[in-house]
Amino acid sequence: MKKNEVFNDYAQLCRKADRLEPELFDRHEVQRGLRDKNGNGVVTGLTNISKIEAFKMVDGVKTPCEGRLWYRGYDCIELVKGGRGRGFGFEEISYLLLFGELPNEKQLKEFRDMLAANRTLPTNFTRDVIMKAPSNDIMNSLTRSVLTLASYDKNCNDTAIENVLRQCVSLISVFPMLAVYAYHAYNHYQNDESMYIHRPSKKLSTAENLLMMLRPDKKYTDLEAGVLDLALVLHMEHGGGNNSTFTTRVVTSSGSDTYSVIAAALSSLKGPKHGGANIKVVQMMHDIEANVSDWTDEDAVRAYLKKILNKEAFDRKGLIYGMGHAVYSLSDPRAQVFKGFVHKLATAKGRDKDFALYSMIEKLAPEVIAEKARIYKGVSANVDFYSGFVYSMLEIPLEMYTPIFAIARIVGWSAHRIEELINMDKIIRPAYKSIMQEREYINMQDR
Repeated sequence: MKKNEVFNDYAQLCRKADRLEPELFDRHEVQRGLRDKNGNGVVTGLTNISKIEAFKMVDGVKTPCEGRLWYRGYDCIELVKGGRGRGFGFEEISYLLLFGELPNEKQLKEFRDMLAANRTLPTNFTRDVIMKAPSNDIMNSLTRSVLTLASYDKNCNDTAIENVLRQCVSLISVFPMLAVYAYHAYNHYQNDESMYIHRPSKKLSTAENLLMMLRPDKKYTDLEAGVLDLALVLHMEHGGGNNSTFTTRVVTSSGSDTYSVIAAALSSLKGPKHGGANIKVVQMMHDIEANVSDWTDEDAVRAYLKKILNKEAFDRKGLIYGMGHAVYSLSDPRAQVFKGFVHKLATAKGRDKDFALYSMIEKLAPEVIAEKARIYKGVSANVDFYSGFVYSMLEIPLEMYTPIFAIARIVGWSAHRIEELINMDKIIRPAYKSIMQEREYINMQDR
């Protein structure tokens, strides 16, 4: 008998014991997923770090609108536009999210120097931790590395803001190294490829270092690094209610250390319903390309999208990945700003045909979804729809897609951890209503 088969009967017991009928949630007014039937999130806290807008009140009616996203009061699209031509934006926007203000030239240089000085790992850490037990799941390797770094920190459990800030800056600095080195270890030991361990440069930006360390020849173009930098900026922060950031705040509220908090956030992010979504988009697109002979035929593409939605094609889950968002309705502003840069990269890479297919699906998918189901708000392409395409054009391996999300989002996690520590002194502990029936104990001989 196979190992998993041993648990088949036990799994059935779990299903019987734990099954709750759907109507019970309505009867007891339980907001499943902390969201009501209209998709509104249950308010669990306050934040001054970012803001999302997807609806406006028009004549007293909640009305879908074009999505907007602000970082510390600044429209993220304006931040992206303002940073063009001045170099890379990841470091500047990291400063903004952590400290609440846009840096001047002196402050930005000091912060960049601080990140550069912290791009170092403990002696033999790469050999003894990262290269040990390599995995094709780079997120698991990244989480293990973060937890192991705790043992090198003499002040691991000190939750004073000064110490937490030091820890967060250090982790922001080394995340690219932890992820890239974990990938190279996996690629060497499990795929029998050559091993490359390039040290980061103090002179390069986070995006440049990431590409340099990942590629065997260390080479990249300004356009490639610029588009990756844009991706990092757009993924850095997205409110306190997204799954991994809420996890950050929940674990922070328990009084836990920074390394445990970030490890918990990583574990949340790796889920395919969260940070792993762009992988599903790329896999779905490959499936469409393989099964639709003429990518320019809208009727053929529409028909195949209907098959996917009807659970007749791709992974048979009935989902068109990259479409729709838990918050946004008419548009995801991150996807909108991303699309223009994606087009430039597609042209440079000779991938115009692929870009045209993505654009067609972006237009057709909401129509197909609207025909299939009653929806309470608009459906549009989200940031994951294009990010996977970008990473494929940058020749970034699939295993690195979600880790890149983490490399960006750790900035937001850090900001929310610090905000939680400064303002809250209670553990986050929502209530679950028990519907358990009390029973009398049964002696062994009577069972």
